[in-house]
Amino acid sequence: MTTHFFEHPLNEKTRIYLRVESLLRQLDNSSHFSDGSQHLVFYRSLFDLLEIFEQIQLKSELAKDIEKQRLTYRNWLNIEGVDQDMLRKILDDVDVAHSHLMSAERFGQSLKEDRFLSAIRQRFNLPGGACCFDLPALHHWLHLPNDQKQADVAVWLKSLSPLTGALKLWLRLTRETGLFREQLAKAGFYQSDAEEANILRLEIPSHFGVYPMISGHKSRFAIKFIEFSSGQAYPSDVNFKLAVCC
Repeated sequence: MTTHFFEHPLNEKTRIYLRVESLLRQLDNSSHFSDGSQHLVFYRSLFDLLEIFEQIQLKSELAKDIEKQRLTYRNWLNIEGVDQDMLRKILDDVDVAHSHLMSAERFGQSLKEDRFLSAIRQRFNLPGGACCFDLPALHHWLHLPNDQKQADVAVWLKSLSPLTGALKLWLRLTRETGLFREQLAKAGFYQSDAEEANILRLEIPSHFGVYPMISGHKSRFAIKFIEFSSGQAYPSDVNFKLAVCC
């Protein structure tokens, strides 16, 4: 059975984490410039990240959340029935991620100080602003040897590696707290409690032809399924799988 997968954050901090994860994925996927337009995705993603870094203290917030996970997992040490080898591996991963995070520069600092990136950033997000006459420096860079371009990209991405490692770990451990369970949305509507939850994950059979509209917060949420073809609330029952991740 073909299914559609959706994730929804239940607090603003997790919403930002998921956006950053998406931007980091776009950076990685577009960083080889395998076609003529991938540089647009790469730079837009990079500059969107810089906007987020300037708005919130992402490093300190992520460090706090990694530390909370470490304390949670330490409580399971020497508990009968818990796989201690796996637990110590998780704690080792958390220690490494937290250490790299704490020793890193403020996210985006070296990127903001990069002369080339600073020269193109201001005009890049103008509608159509990536044309060669708007950004001659970018036009020149795109015609450099590929090895030289990849060396620049490697430096930029390396500056983000502490963020990438810590965020991937936090999201992986958070997602693993939720188990998918069969649920029924009667007349296309479902609601439930979710104490201290961070993320909802849904698997929806594609034959229903619906997508979820989700509202809520860390303690309660509601899901309304919308029929894609009409844009209206789906009138029938929907069987789907739901994982509530804390």
